[in-house]
Amino acid sequence: MYTLYGKAGSGSAAVEAALVVAREPFRIVETASWAKNDAYADLLRVNPLGQVPTLVDDDGNAISESAAILMHLGTVHPDSKLLPGKMAQRAQVVRGLVYIAANCYSAISIIDFPERWCEDADGDEKVQQRIRAGTRARLHRHWEMFADVFPGKPWLGGEDLSALDLLAVVVSKWAGARPHIERYRPAFHATLARIEAHPDVAPVLARNWPAS
Repeated sequence: MYTLYGKAGSGSAAVEAALVVAREPFRIVETASWAKNDAYADLLRVNPLGQVPTLVDDDGNAISESAAILMHLGTVHPDSKLLPGKMAQRAQVVRGLVYIAANCYSAISIIDFPERWCEDADGDEKVQQRIRAGTRARLHRHWEMFADVFPGKPWLGGEDLSALDLLAVVVSKWAGARPHIERYRPAFHATLARIEAHPDVAPVLARNWPAS
């Protein structure tokens, strides 16, 4: 059984959905650096960075970084189709996963903690707001470019639901980018809605975002 360290309403929902798709048993340990509890000390023992999600297997091996976790699960559970069997499609899924991690996921950290990225910005709300506004605009542009490269025919990675669908739907939801996507890339927004409605995905999103 896998152990998933995560927090409801965060990027760990993508890994939770992947485990459901792979039909792998798992337990969730709720904790995060912004909501520390007793379990946070356990997380630090397996991942000194205290990141969520962190996935631990039966042998105690810890894996962090959402894209890396999803690629690992797709590799060790090939029947899940989290990574496509066709090499050309697999390459595009890996490309998309790294794109989201490098461009979209990373922007969220800046929006959440702008003071970490500008010297003397701690306590200066005006500076922090300018950093947030610029980063959010860039984040929206990154999603526009993603939508143009991955049209979703029928899924973002090809014929089957893949890890790329899961990360895209979770990170775009978590970051609050959906209204912008709906306005400027409506076809992509419709694809995200279709991913959300998948019978393996919908219950995971409902648990993580019960009010949405």
